[in-house]
Amino acid sequence: MMPADLSALIGKYNRPGPRYTSYPTALQFTPVEDADPLLQECHAAASPLSLYVHLPFCESLCWFCACTTVITCNRAQADEYLDALEREIDLMLPHLHADHRPVNQLHLGGGSPSFLTAAQLRRLGHMLRSRFRFTPDAECSAELDPRTLDPEKVAALAEFGCNRASIGVQDIHPEVQQAIHRVQPDELNRKAVGWIREAGIHGLNLDLVYGLPHQSVDRFRATLDAVLTYRPDRFAVFSYAHVPWVAPAQKILEKAGLPDPETKFRMLMATIERLTGEGYRFIGMDHFAREDDDLAVALREGGLHRNFQGYTTRAGAD
Repeated sequence: MMPADLSALIGKYNRPGPRYTSYPTALQFTPVEDADPLLQECHAAASPLSLYVHLPFCESLCWFCACTTVITCNRAQADEYLDALEREIDLMLPHLHADHRPVNQLHLGGGSPSFLTAAQLRRLGHMLRSRFRFTPDAECSAELDPRTLDPEKVAALAEFGCNRASIGVQDIHPEVQQAIHRVQPDELNRKAVGWIREAGIHGLNLDLVYGLPHQSVDRFRATLDAVLTYRPDRFAVFSYAHVPWVAPAQKILEKAGLPDPETKFRMLMATIERLTGEGYRFIGMDHFAREDDDLAVALREGGLHRNFQGYTTRAGAD
């Protein structure tokens, strides 16, 4: 049994709150009536640039997800989106001084960037590389869904400099996957890892989620045992946030039943124990990295920072 004081503390803080991945959180953002001062400040800045491109498309909705998504199988919608993105970049470029402000970080998120075809990914890469000057050591990463990935798409990402990939796994058990509407066999994950490494993308992150239907401490330990054999450089192990008033599809998960707060806490503690025992440094909140990974090195040396992209070693970029 969990000590009464710890159980009471978990109960006290078991409340929904704003997602902290981006910092400041969305609740700290307010409408701006006059953008000119912000644009002038941006125009005068000399710091490097950190780019985030949101690609919202998914073929199907994962019922636990609260991200901004567009559910479709029509790849032509991505072409329309890239048209709009290109116009937006060109509108912003005069305010960024991108000719003398190098890009040292790029992240493609979603949705799932791997929804795009290889040709669309190449177009996106050309769009960015032709407008921005990337540093030789720029960190370029993409979130990938093994269910929509293939070797040609991975090659297209590698061609324009992608050197890190993040794969959403969540949980390896079929019962959990069916409950969250994301059936993704272990064999498929392993194929994706192989394609990524064969393409020369050296950084690999795995996303897991605890607090989903049909999960238990022992089951989550089994998931950790399985994915450790993929040999990732980093883990992001997220606590499932149940906010059905934001993401109505999450109500479906209530029918299957969700683990109670104490079980979720035990899953977190089991994760920390297992991954640190395998040589991963607990970076904080939900991230783990191998001792020789940039994040772990930055933590040891006092150079770790947090920005809109999450934990980063690239401090001072806009």
